[in-house]
Formats: sequence, C-alpha cells, structure tokens
Amino acid sequence: MTKPIYDKYYKKKKYFGEPYPGLVEFFKDYEPKGYVLDLGCGQGRDSLLLGRLGYKVKGVDISQVGLDQMNQIVLDEGLDVTSEVEDVYSFPILAEYDLVLLDSMLHFYQGDIKKETDFIKRVASELKIGGVLCNFMVKGPNREKHIKDTLVGMGIDWEVLRDQYTDYPAFNTSYHMYILKKKSN
Repeated sequence: MTKPIYDKYYKKKKYFGEPYPGLVEFFKDYEPKGYVLDLGCGQGRDSLLLGRLGYKVKGVDISQVGLDQMNQIVLDEGLDVTSEVEDVYSFPILAEYDLVLLDSMLHFYQGDIKKETDFIKRVASELKIGGVLCNFMVKGPNREKHIKDTLVGMGIDWEVLRDQYTDYPAFNTSYHMYILKKKSN
C-alpha cells in the first residue's frame, strides 16, 4: 500500500495552521454540542478544537501520521475525540453523528468534480434529519455555485445556517462557509 500524500506534509506539526476564525465562532456558539464526524481531519486541528469546546468527535483520515499526532494531544488533554484510518469517500454517515464537517475536502477541480459531487450527495443523503452539514472550501464562485446547485438539486429541505466567508490566515486566503441543517429528505 502506498503512503498517503499528506504523510510528507504532516512531518511539520500544525501543517495547516489553526482553525478558521469563522469555524471557531460557529462551533463555539452552536448548541447543542453534539457528536461531530470530521471527515479528512488530518492532524486534527478542527477535531481538537471541537473536543476542547465540549463536542464528542470522530476524526477520519487516510493518514496514520496525522492521526497519531492528533491522538497524542487527545491523550495528553483527555478529550472526547476518537479517530479512524479510513477512506473518507466511503466512510458511512451514521445516525449517531449530529454534525458532519468537511474542511478543505471539496474543491470541484475538473478531474475531481464527479468523485466529489458523488461524495457530497452521499453524505447529504446519509445525514440524518436534523443533522448539520458543515462545508468549508476555498472561496470561488464556480465551486460555491456547484455545491449549492448539487445540494438544492437533491430535493432535500435545508435550513441555511451560514453562507459566508472566513479568513484562512495560514494560507492568506478566504474560505466559503456553507453550513446547512437537514430539515427533511
């Protein structure tokens, strides 16, 4: 089995920096503090923050290197955060998850558009009624339109909790926050 590409990046601690200010604000204020599935959690920057805020968290990533770093901090701080090495594209969205976090998972680049579109449709379909889908991706009108068209086009009734931008200081860019609560199928 080949090593995940991110293993080389994760040689540097906190490779992706700190969580976005908008993500911190949303999760700090959101009630109730439920069970979050963080798909593509990497080194755990978001999972660790959420654990510190009182959420129960399951972080899933293909990189054992990143998860080992996160797990050491979880152990040191006694956080309610677990991890699993798995392919996020096939990881099931069980009814026990109240929120699903996709941070930098979707880009909708030409070569990935079908795979990522199928992925977001599966996540949205499997998400329980009352569940919250939290997507954070690089700002861009075409990708933002694509995710909105895809999710709305599924016929699911969504309540939009956030549709705005947040800074990403580590990479000097802005990210689009699209956070939806599933009201019905």
